[in-house]
Amino acid sequence: MHRSSYKYWLLREDLPSAEQLVLQEKVREAHELSGGSAGARTISDIITQDETDITLSRYRASKLMKSLGLVSCQLPQHAYKKAAKEHIAIPNLLARQFDVAAPNQVWCGDVTYVWTGSRWSYLAVVIDLFARKPIGWAMSNSPDSELTVKALTMAYELRGCPKGVMFHSDQGSHYTSRKFRQRLWRYKIKQSMSRRGNCWDNAPMERFFRSLKTEWVPTIGYRSLNEAKIEITRYIIGYYSQVRPHRHNGGLTPNKSEENFWLNYKTVANLT
Repeated sequence: MHRSSYKYWLLREDLPSAEQLVLQEKVREAHELSGGSAGARTISDIITQDETDITLSRYRASKLMKSLGLVSCQLPQHAYKKAAKEHIAIPNLLARQFDVAAPNQVWCGDVTYVWTGSRWSYLAVVIDLFARKPIGWAMSNSPDSELTVKALTMAYELRGCPKGVMFHSDQGSHYTSRKFRQRLWRYKIKQSMSRRGNCWDNAPMERFFRSLKTEWVPTIGYRSLNEAKIEITRYIIGYYSQVRPHRHNGGLTPNKSEENFWLNYKTVANLT
């Protein structure tokens, strides 16, 4: 080999391959789709799930994120306080049995707060425990029973008015009020409540709100209640339910997990 050829090879630019460029673009798209919240594990699941001919490991995704200067904006975990005092009137029927066999068996609800311009506004959400899918939500400037009733009504109507559902929540006054309990009675829904001061009894809801606030809600909040409603609805319907992989569902999105259940259910029903 000629000496000049060797020197040219030695000083050549180390350009990425076509495959590397494609992967970098897909990682960038997945990161932008999540609002900058997705980490290497989530990005690898999104790309592997969407692309049949690509299998991206968590570690390779981490290297690609590092080369692109992408960092997840999620906050580290925090500790929760615990207490063991039971509610007198409404027992904890769920008892942390968060794994259920089918949709519309157990729903969970909770309320959180979001900054909207010049004040705190409140968000009530209902999720189906089977696939951790949000099925009802409402926002207002008051954390009262009117708010939680709206979220429950949306879930009840959206799911086709199911029977035999259990509804689990904490002991907030908006869930112990006569108005809310009357609505549960009208819908023939059995009520369950966490032990006082023990947020782990409603851990799936706590996890959902943590994901919402770390993945989607801006650190400075929203400019108005209307903007918050639009963006949070976009997160629930779009990113969380359709795109975001969930470890509880084996890496599937809530929508895909429920879709697979109903397909298998129909197959078994036809065979019998």
